[in-house]
Amino acid sequence: MSTALSIKGLVKRYGDFTAVDHLSLDVAEGEFFGFLGPNGAGKTTTINAIVGLVTVQEGSIQVFGHDVNKEYRQARACIGLSPQEFNFDRYLTIREVLVFTAGYFGVPAGEAKVRADHMLRQFDLYSKRDQDFTKLSGGMKRRLSLARALVYRPRLLILDEPTAGVDVELRLELWDVLQTLNREGLTIILTTHYLEEAQHLCKRIGIINHGRLVALDRTDGLVAGHSQERIVLDFERPIRGLPPSTASLGPSWEPGSGQVVFAEAHASDLAWVLAAFEAQGDRLAHVDVERKTLQDVFLELTARKEAPLTEAP
Repeated sequence: MSTALSIKGLVKRYGDFTAVDHLSLDVAEGEFFGFLGPNGAGKTTTINAIVGLVTVQEGSIQVFGHDVNKEYRQARACIGLSPQEFNFDRYLTIREVLVFTAGYFGVPAGEAKVRADHMLRQFDLYSKRDQDFTKLSGGMKRRLSLARALVYRPRLLILDEPTAGVDVELRLELWDVLQTLNREGLTIILTTHYLEEAQHLCKRIGIINHGRLVALDRTDGLVAGHSQERIVLDFERPIRGLPPSTASLGPSWEPGSGQVVFAEAHASDLAWVLAAFEAQGDRLAHVDVERKTLQDVFLELTARKEAPLTEAP
């Protein structure tokens, strides 16, 4: 599988502040990749570097083999960007917005009009084609932003908070559209603060904090490998005490109680933990395993001031 995006040793400084600190990552062609981080982590700066809006002090970026500095036109033509902020020309109708955008990327006028109408129909905006964007609802503006990013048929789509401010129904509709585009071969990079969105859509996720990549893994592996479950054991009667072998799992127990809570365990620990209690004569009545989510992992990783990169082999 070829590489859609390759970032090597990227450094961007603003005076004494380092916004991106030796960032390296690759995104494969056809991948649905989540690029996550708290506010100020360096996500937007990285995206701006990819599309050529900022210059960097060190490192390189290639998009489908095209260097974004030395081959800017070829690289930029491969990228569709749907930014978080709306930046449409208020003096154009939404149809003209799409036609002009296609023209910027070399699509002939006749073909641009055909593509614009196709995108407007696909995103249920055709009835509004002669209006300017100020007349659209927030959800319609989001759909228009996505249509504009796709009208010239890029190979890589970058989405910066694509569902911010939309209702649940529209969010689910956009998820379906994005998954369909990805199945058709479009490479997608998603930044979002809705972590359930990233967990649902993305096969692989990179988390950036203080300009550094602190995690890079498949989504399921990231959730499974970087956090513990919370395991609650309820016994038939008060237990005799905690088996010494369970001390490393962070047990919480009130003497005289029949409930034990392990805050730092994995589901894979359950069998031997139960065996340890059974060996001292305590009989289990109920067990509850509370699995952590991507949000739990995200908060755990980004709470650290200096977190080392953790990457799957």
